[in-house]
Amino acid sequence: MKLPRRTFLHLAAGAVAPPALSHIAWAQAYPARPVRVIVPFSPGGPADVLARMITQKLSQSLGQQFYVENLAGAGGNLGMGAGARGTPDGYTITVVSTSYVVNPSMYPTIPYDPYKDLAPVTLAAVSPNVLVVHPSIPATSVKELISFLKANPGKYSFAHAGTGTTPQLSGEMFKHSQNLDIVSVPFNGSAPAIQSALAGHTPIVFTVLTPAVPQVKEGIHVACVTVVKATRSSVGRACQSASAM
Repeated sequence: MKLPRRTFLHLAAGAVAPPALSHIAWAQAYPARPVRVIVPFSPGGPADVLARMITQKLSQSLGQQFYVENLAGAGGNLGMGAGARGTPDGYTITVVSTSYVVNPSMYPTIPYDPYKDLAPVTLAAVSPNVLVVHPSIPATSVKELISFLKANPGKYSFAHAGTGTTPQLSGEMFKHSQNLDIVSVPFNGSAPAIQSALAGHTPIVFTVLTPAVPQVKEGIHVACVTVVKATRSSVGRACQSASAM
């Protein structure tokens, strides 16, 4: 029997399914071989962590290996382009973030058509962005950080997961709304951006909350200044509580 689309969506959603899937011509007894899951960001970031949770559950549920392939670069364009070029047989899945819909407005050309090349499956996860600073910066609130940066124009930079990602857009909004002289430094994902902040190279970082939580909870390496979201999550409250310690 063919595996109906609704049946697969139910299985995928039950495993915290990835939000984008190549157009599929379903074969009998899908999947009959390993399935490639493209993550367009570097290992250790939120998309990568989510994808590895998904692939583990899908492998267990469907009896075939679902494996992650990280293809980072160009704000996610390289990986999303690879997913769009995949054979439409159900054996290439792409985990995308908001950059999937933002990048068409950020880049002159992109290697995929957001309306035609990938078919959405489900919204897998939602996470706020956070503004985190290295302890070398004497600020425990946004107000203190703004005052510090205004007193030191052109001396500091902020890291983010790449051009077109929501952390980068959050940083740019922060920069322009407060008329700050700080430099935007893109990385190939949240993990390397946070590592740069931990080392003090780019002491300010805008990032998705998830990869920042361990460092913030330790209260040693970084201080969470604020959660960039209208409503606070329980993890966000923990983040803010840690920054107040």
